[in-house]
Amino acid sequence: MTAGCACDVHSHACSEDVEPVELTLARAVRRRIYVWGSGAALGAGLLAGFRPVDLRFGPWVFPLPTVLFLISIALGLAAIARRTIAGLRTFVFDINVLMVVAVAGAVFLGDYAEAASVIFLFAVAEWLEARTLERARRAIRGLVDATPAAALVRDAAGERRVDVSAIRVGDVIVVRPGEKIPLDGAVISGASSVNQAPITGESLPVEKSAGDAVFAGTVNGSGVLDVTVTRVGSDTTLARIIHLVERAQSQRAPAQTLVERFARVYTPAVIALAIALALVPPLLFGATWHVWIYRALVLLVVSCPCALVISTPVSIVAALAGAARKGVLIKGGAHLERTSQVRCVAFDKTGTLTYGSPQVVEVVPLNGTDGVGEASIVGLAAAVERRSTHPIAQAIVDHAEAASVRPAPAANVESLSGRGAEGDVAGARVLLGNHRLFEERRLCSSAIHVELDRVAALGGTPVIVARNQEPIGIISVADRMRDAGRDTVDQLKRQGVEAVVMLTGDNHSTATAIASELGFDEVRADLLPEDKVAAIQDLRRKYGSVAMVGDGINDAPALATADVGIAMGAIGSDAALETADVALMADELLKIPYTFRLSRKTLRNIRANLAISVVMKAAFVGAAIAGVATLWMAVLADTGASVIVIANALRLLRAD
Repeated sequence: MTAGCACDVHSHACSEDVEPVELTLARAVRRRIYVWGSGAALGAGLLAGFRPVDLRFGPWVFPLPTVLFLISIALGLAAIARRTIAGLRTFVFDINVLMVVAVAGAVFLGDYAEAASVIFLFAVAEWLEARTLERARRAIRGLVDATPAAALVRDAAGERRVDVSAIRVGDVIVVRPGEKIPLDGAVISGASSVNQAPITGESLPVEKSAGDAVFAGTVNGSGVLDVTVTRVGSDTTLARIIHLVERAQSQRAPAQTLVERFARVYTPAVIALAIALALVPPLLFGATWHVWIYRALVLLVVSCPCALVISTPVSIVAALAGAARKGVLIKGGAHLERTSQVRCVAFDKTGTLTYGSPQVVEVVPLNGTDGVGEASIVGLAAAVERRSTHPIAQAIVDHAEAASVRPAPAANVESLSGRGAEGDVAGARVLLGNHRLFEERRLCSSAIHVELDRVAALGGTPVIVARNQEPIGIISVADRMRDAGRDTVDQLKRQGVEAVVMLTGDNHSTATAIASELGFDEVRADLLPEDKVAAIQDLRRKYGSVAMVGDGINDAPALATADVGIAMGAIGSDAALETADVALMADELLKIPYTFRLSRKTLRNIRANLAISVVMKAAFVGAAIAGVATLWMAVLADTGASVIVIANALRLLRAD
């Protein structure tokens, strides 16, 4: 509600903070006592006015209502004293300072009831604002409650409950069904589904077994997991997320810094105008001092840009908190605002649009080969590739296992570097590899060329299989596309993104096939990391603001070059969490259009808040100068504008 309040919604990085981000419980209780004590004294004073009673204090006699009003004023001032003193020390003339001046002026004029009403209403407004803003902070701090305080540790002495702070890296913890996982770790035994929604926003549980990573704050399903702890304390993924979200508000949005700079000039100007309003008419025109001093006090109260100053930060905090709930970590208001201006989105292919692990998508028996079916082709290829660690070889072996094909033992297996492999299987010499290998062996034919072109056009990598120097089939291996790829591209275009571009180091034919299926506008293939940087720079010249979506590690140079860098699947990547502007904690492509929707909603929300603030201020400033508005009306108007602004901003917590 104030220039000081605007800082309150920041992290501790804000140099103008007049109050810590988290009030202690004792201070919050004191404030509540002051506020409602002020209200009780005000109410008692108004009631006492119906049957006036005088109180004698030595030689002085005071009406009881006046004494009660002064008590109300004192308690109300106590509720805002800390901020007021801090503002004066740092020469920040915010609404707290102006309110004290206005109340002092009303007391000087003898308007005790109005002075008490003004300070009580203002204290209530401050209290309500603190309560309302706390909702946005709780959305972030609530992540802390996602981890249990103790864990079941297993060691040589058996199993026992241990405080999480006493657990060290390498300790083994047991996570029972339905329990929250207390620390980051790796599963060493057991299998279960884990609900990672508190961290990643994923709607479905993820299956975990030996070797898989698990994260603090996630919820175990129906199985028992033995987990070796890999991170403790502030190093856990959840702790780093909390830290980054709390720090994010120090990354000011341009609109926010503009408003705050305006407020720092505007507030002293209002004080000068109020002094002129109080002095000029009586001194130059003989007007009544009481009337114009009162109007100046009303102007002081109504003119302070309370709602204007908080309109941006409260929207930013609500948006950041809402995004964090859904597994989208936005590193600050500046990045959020910049995302709304993006006109071109560039995607890496492998690991972003695809899963990053090849699989067999088609097995093609070659015409003229008698008695050789798909199972035989896969079986022969898997027999030779069984001991290879190459991703394509592993894809063939996995496909054979999934199809219940049991390869015969292979002997004399020889790896042909960069081309393929060969070996003896069931008395036959089996050769498999790429087009180059089969051209060198003079085993290609026009029919094979036709099939190779068709497979490449569909985005697959062909592996030709031959038995005893006779080609018998082609196995097409491809990196499987993510299911939501097409929907993601369509949604981005509906949201006003002019161009969606693929940047990949893969070959042009494969990239073109995938881009065509997903609806991309442009493809740039065969790119090295430095080529992707050059491509981002070229796209910026062509479209303006550009976002880059990648895995956060291999695409780091391009992510850093783009106006907005978006890292996919950052839950397991320290580099992605620290370097990207936006980190998607799960590999969910649809979180990307959500991020763009949220950024645009936030900008619309900020503009609406600014409009509400300016219109209401302008109306009441005019009323104050004309003498229509009273002090309590000014406070109600100011409070009303702030409450409207905060309520409007908090809708972003639930934005989809």
